Amino acid sequence: MQQQQQQRRMFTAAFLALVFILAAVSTTEAGKKEKPEKKAKKSDCGEWQWSVCVPTSGDCGLGTREGTRTGAECKQTTKTQKCKIPCNWKKQFGAECKYQFQAWGECDLNTALKTRTGNLKRALHNADCQKTVTISKPCGKLTKPKPQ
Repeated sequence: MQQQQQQRRMFTAAFLALVFILAAVSTTEAGKKEKPEKKAKKSDCGEWQWSVCVPTSGDCGLGTREGTRTGAECKQTTKTQKCKIPCNWKKQFGAECKYQFQAWGECDLNTALKTRTGNLKRALHNADCQKTVTISKPCGKLTKPKPQ
């Protein structure tokens, strides 16, 4: 009999704890106010138009580009942004032109060059990029067939 009373007390305590927790959670949720949605601010500012990247010194490496936009209510209509021009073969296509290249082709024994084609993946900062480009590089050591 005493054991049953003890079990009832434990059950009642557990039940009351559960009710208390549920009440606390629902009070917390009710206390949260829904934030009113911010109204979209209408702006007459145009999109940024960017110049090409101009290297700080030499013809590649770190540089800057100028951005401009129009609009009577724009807080900022010009700004300068840091940029980088690669100092490798990609330089010939422009730093803002990103290409997806195919695998290198077989070596042309007449020219000792191998080539591959790249398709324009994206043009950054309104760059004027070629849709498809082809590059070549030396084959490296050629293995000439041995006379038999």
